Amino acid sequence: MGVFASTDDPEATGHEQVVFCQDKQTGLKAIIGIYSTALGPALGGTRFYPYPSEEAALADVLDLSRGMAYKNALAGLDLGGGKAVIWGDPEQIKSEALLRAYGRFVESLGGRYYTACDVGTYVPDMDVIARETRYVTGRSVEHGGAGDSSILTAWGVFQGMRAAAEHVWGAPTLHGKRVGVAGLGKVGRYLVGHLVDDGAEVVATDVNPRALDWARTTHPQVTLVDDASALVAADIDVYAPCALGGALDDDTVTSLRAKVVTGAANNQLAHPGVEKLLADRGILYAPDYVVNAGGVIQVADEIEGFDFERAKLRATRIYDTTREILRLADADGVPPAVAADRLAERRMAEIGRLRAIHLR
Repeated sequence: MGVFASTDDPEATGHEQVVFCQDKQTGLKAIIGIYSTALGPALGGTRFYPYPSEEAALADVLDLSRGMAYKNALAGLDLGGGKAVIWGDPEQIKSEALLRAYGRFVESLGGRYYTACDVGTYVPDMDVIARETRYVTGRSVEHGGAGDSSILTAWGVFQGMRAAAEHVWGAPTLHGKRVGVAGLGKVGRYLVGHLVDDGAEVVATDVNPRALDWARTTHPQVTLVDDASALVAADIDVYAPCALGGALDDDTVTSLRAKVVTGAANNQLAHPGVEKLLADRGILYAPDYVVNAGGVIQVADEIEGFDFERAKLRATRIYDTTREILRLADADGVPPAVAADRLAERRMAEIGRLRAIHLR
């Protein structure tokens, strides 16, 4: 087992460090990206996914780790941004040995990076990884952790959606609105529950038949459509992408009938400039890394000894953060994503500068 490449040239990637990891015996191929430690150790989940190529895996980890830096900054956490990807099909190659090998790579970074769950990894996986490293969160309650971080991720997205609804329609509620949820996985299903409780009419889709069966059984009032394209073209007020990134591209924005986009997926904008396309069409986009921070708030709280009510209170403040970003966007005449970036960059610069004050 060994690191076969490491890059820490900020000029090349904008990141502080990118580490490629491989253990041939277990089949582990992983990339850990640390974008910034200006606010503290980098925190971000591990995505286990069958990327079509190493280049695709690298592109994803670079985007995701940068997003985590901005997300953690806007969540008010004293944590930097990082992310990891394991390249492969978790259904085929995930094993105790592979996860523990990965844990040793995380440990080798000496606390510069804390990992947690993401697509393809779950709480039991974090318990296995933690057998080899101290720098892991999102652990099970039995092992002193917080359990499923999707709970507060969904709660935070709901709070961001309330703020967006208030900005557009004048009231912080989705009551009577038609909300389209793309993805009924870890987060989407909790979000659907909050929306139903708030009196929203929900339209949803998922590529997984089991997720659709869950919706039919648990929330029979939810309308199910064939795919994301049908959902985007549907008569909805709010679009909530809750699956993989890149959900908002030029074609999607052109077809979208919703007035608000607020969802749990990371990196929803397929390329720079999509935020302007949304604004030009009069669609309010609440930046994903603002509204989906509930999960990272939950796992960050675990580092200091988890208290659910404390973490939920902080996740509830996503409503206030979203309101402020939307206010700043209007005041500055820029899309909300630009206003959010500016706010995050200001905090990273102002707090990161304090590292220059040396302590004995």
